[in-house]
Amino acid sequence: MSKPAKGKMGAAWRWSIASRVLAAALGGYGLAALLSSALALLLPRVSNASRADAVLIASLLSFAVYTVAALWVFHARSASRAWAGLGLWALASGMMILALRAGS
Repeated sequence: MSKPAKGKMGAAWRWSIASRVLAAALGGYGLAALLSSALALLLPRVSNASRADAVLIASLLSFAVYTVAALWVFHARSASRAWAGLGLWALASGMMILALRAGS
């Protein structure tokens, strides 16, 4: 892949990259935290894992979730699709947390 000539990259391209970096850093962290919380609440209900084991497993899996989210943000067709995907997963995780907390 050839490098574009100096000065040929517009402001829109730079803002798109900045948005993806923010999505990977902040959105990925938020998503990992929400999914980790949901998994920590869910595991004791669906398995014989103790609450401490569920938190440990969820915390360890959050590193993988964060990595996959950061990679996916740069793989998405556009920054807006990346944000939308992170938002949908975060919404689903938040709804699962609310449902699990209401049922306890």
